[in-house]
Amino acid sequence: MAEMRHPREVFDLIGHETAEAAFEATRARGRLHHAWLLTGPEGDGKATFAYRAARRLLGAPADAAYGVLGSSPDHPVSRQVIARSHPDLFVLERVGEDGKVRKVIPVDEARGLSEFFSKSPASAPHRVAIVDAADDLNVNAANAILKTLEEPPAHGVLLMVSHSPGRLLATIRSRCRRLAFQPLSLEAAAAFVREREDVSAEDALRLAKMAGGAPGRAWALAGANAIAMDDAARALIEALPRVDEAMALSLSDRFRGGEGQAQFNLLFDRLAERVHGFAAERAGQGIGGLDRWAQAWETLQRLPREAEALNLDRADALFTALGELRQAARAA
Repeated sequence: MAEMRHPREVFDLIGHETAEAAFEATRARGRLHHAWLLTGPEGDGKATFAYRAARRLLGAPADAAYGVLGSSPDHPVSRQVIARSHPDLFVLERVGEDGKVRKVIPVDEARGLSEFFSKSPASAPHRVAIVDAADDLNVNAANAILKTLEEPPAHGVLLMVSHSPGRLLATIRSRCRRLAFQPLSLEAAAAFVREREDVSAEDALRLAKMAGGAPGRAWALAGANAIAMDDAARALIEALPRVDEAMALSLSDRFRGGEGQAQFNLLFDRLAERVHGFAAERAGQGIGGLDRWAQAWETLQRLPREAEALNLDRADALFTALGELRQAARAA
């Protein structure tokens, strides 16, 4: 498996030439908006774009070999960004200085944005801040960002990544210029995965479908053993109304340890997707009795959040969900 790099270390971007050209045209005309909201599915390249734009705004010259907003990895600005040492770049993200992923971006760090933009650029044409992702801001942190947006900084540019912009404060959305990123075709996303993972064409296409055409998400799913989880979800659904307890117990073993929550979330995501498809097919055929399936789908959506927030036993949560699926199958 190829190692997934942080977006600050990535210098190529595929499939978003239109978004890059729109940003570059605005920058070249000297009419650059002070805040940009980069929207689209998770894993579609928004954060990579943000770092590409940041390097150019910080003074790295264009390098056509790396695309519209490309710059050379060997340029001093690029090296400073990779080393997280550029004085005119400020980054807010869930990953802390200790390398651990936090649940949210803390408000104390978000408040630092105002102080950062209160200063003039130290060595670059602009001061640039990246928020990856704005969806990870809690209410207080979001309000701290809003304060900065209400007082646009001179020579400052804020690049905010958002996978679910509808969940952001309306006042934040209204003060940003939105730049939408569209998913790649399933074939292009699958090809992206195959270049980096030893997977079959069929599995690469399945991963691309799971990710909705977002190549980075499809690649992450490959590394998270998503194919196996999708196969397990299909087997559990197809066995209904019988519950394969041996399989469920085996899956529960994967919910332990540091990656347990991620595996739990992934299985529930695949179960929910298959229940949704099953219910949609029945509705299209004019078959009634969908209330139970809708209830089961809502449970599959809810339990991962509750398990993480309340530290619920994940094995118990799985059997609770399977119980509802069993009832839905019996009522069909």
